[in-house]
Amino acid sequence: MNLLLCQQVIPQMQQQKSGVIINTASELAIVAQPLYSAYCATKGAVLSLMRARALEYARDNIRINALCPGSIDTALLDQEFEQETDPAKAKADSVASMLIGRLGTPEEIAQVALFLASDAPQLMQGAALLVDGGKTII
Repeated sequence: MNLLLCQQVIPQMQQQKSGVIINTASELAIVAQPLYSAYCATKGAVLSLMRARALEYARDNIRINALCPGSIDTALLDQEFEQETDPAKAKADSVASMLIGRLGTPEEIAQVALFLASDAPQLMQGAALLVDGGKTII
């Protein structure tokens, strides 16, 4: 999907001589997790595509970066917990893995996306921003 969408919007961005593309990957593009090998691989591919595109289109003034969220308190994550033998323990383990001691919120991810879409990060090109509450540094 990402590949096809970029193919559609990049020509317009080239015409207007500017643009911002924010790819969504995951912390699992950076660190692995057992039983999630296919997911890790696809999110890693998102980062590789993002970096290649950033190289290709930087001179067209198109900034391409990626967000790599960690565990975010959403209905989808709740569904994942519910599939576990002990959903409460699964959620508690996830929270315990977060350096900040809680799950992230969709609003926090939105704030980072707004930053990336703004004019502020002019020097950010091909960056993968980990927004994971410190989980990957523990």
